Amino acid sequence: MAAMVMVVLTRRVDSEPTQDKQALLAFLSQVPHASRLRWNPNASACTWVGVECDADNTSVYSLRLPGVGLVGPIPPNTLGQLAGLRVLSLRSNRLSGSLPSDFSNLTLLRSLYLQDNNLSGSFPSSIPLLPRLTRVDLSTNNLTGPIPFSLNNLTKLTGLFLEKNGFSGPLPSLSQSSLVAFNVSDNNLNGSIPSSLSKFPSSAFAGNLHLCGGPLTPCSPFFPSPSPSPSGLPETQPVKKSKKKLSTAAIVAIAVGSAVFLILLLLLLFCCCRRRQRRQRKTQKPQPPGARSVGGVAGGDPGTSSSKDDVTGSLEGAGGERNKLVFFDGGVYSFDLEDLLRASAEVLGKGSVGTSYKAVLEEGTTVVVKRLKDVVVSKREFEVVMEGLGRVKHENVVPLRAYYFSKDEKLLVYDYMPAGSLSALLHGMLLSLLPLSLS
Repeated sequence: MAAMVMVVLTRRVDSEPTQDKQALLAFLSQVPHASRLRWNPNASACTWVGVECDADNTSVYSLRLPGVGLVGPIPPNTLGQLAGLRVLSLRSNRLSGSLPSDFSNLTLLRSLYLQDNNLSGSFPSSIPLLPRLTRVDLSTNNLTGPIPFSLNNLTKLTGLFLEKNGFSGPLPSLSQSSLVAFNVSDNNLNGSIPSSLSKFPSSAFAGNLHLCGGPLTPCSPFFPSPSPSPSGLPETQPVKKSKKKLSTAAIVAIAVGSAVFLILLLLLLFCCCRRRQRRQRKTQKPQPPGARSVGGVAGGDPGTSSSKDDVTGSLEGAGGERNKLVFFDGGVYSFDLEDLLRASAEVLGKGSVGTSYKAVLEEGTTVVVKRLKDVVVSKREFEVVMEGLGRVKHENVVPLRAYYFSKDEKLLVYDYMPAGSLSALLHGMLLSLLPLSLS
């Protein structure tokens, strides 16, 4: 029996998604990329940066490569061969061209993030053929042409983001009741907004000059109704226009009067603006630092969830120091402070030096953020200590991946360990050994 268990365990450990590995290596060899993305062909594909396999290591479940410097079109017969893929994130690269037709093979795909690239051509025809898609983000690309009505085939769609492209034509009527996030702003769309999409705010349609209806201004009728003629009055002959022209002196007087009126109007507007600015300076009060801090969440019990505004409020107050996460060499993360602000957070616990949060980023990366409290040091002193912590390499110590410093906030970013806390593991081990010591 023990031998059979060992055989099963050995097969599970040695399992490898061979076909998916070959497809990923073909993709990497044909697409120029930054040197930071290094996949060892001799290691398991499930250990590569950005690659996540299923529980049995038989197929690639998730591929997340945001901001790694990928350049050029996605070659066919590469990513389209990952039949078990659920999440694909290639955002913030320099990918161009159109999606290969074999993307229609990704029938299990649920989330597709391709924003902030240089993709061009019409709307990818393979996307409406993926019935399990729930979230599609193609924003900030160079896509053109109409938005297809076939998107109604995506019956589980919850989010569709197509802003900052060149889409044209009318908006299709999308009938999915599950659709809760939608944005087509800054395109070339025209016509009236379908009633099924009028529930979204006007910001979702802004920047389309010829779009009307719904939350925007009402559409004008194609054939304007004629003005009614007064009833009961005899028709009068049209008055002949006088052919007498204005004299030169009258024209000059009208021009001078209009110029003087325009100058007076501009002076009046200028005085009103100055008065309004002075009033705002008097009434505006400086906001105390840390008014929207994470401390409101830290007071809760460990394990309770918090809203995104509670977790990231104090960081938004330090506007002059955004996007200044300092990463250590050897890290595998490619997010910035803005991504961290958008992450959902959950309190893990409180200690004598601060509170720890579990943060899940938009593309699925999970990290632990420790917010220090009552730490009053200079920036140089803080950086020296952090550099020392960053050099600590030990199998029993979670490595420090990044840190953030501002006058009001000090944050530390670590890897998330899903096995639970060290305290729980130690107490469980001691309790298991207790019967042996008593015997």
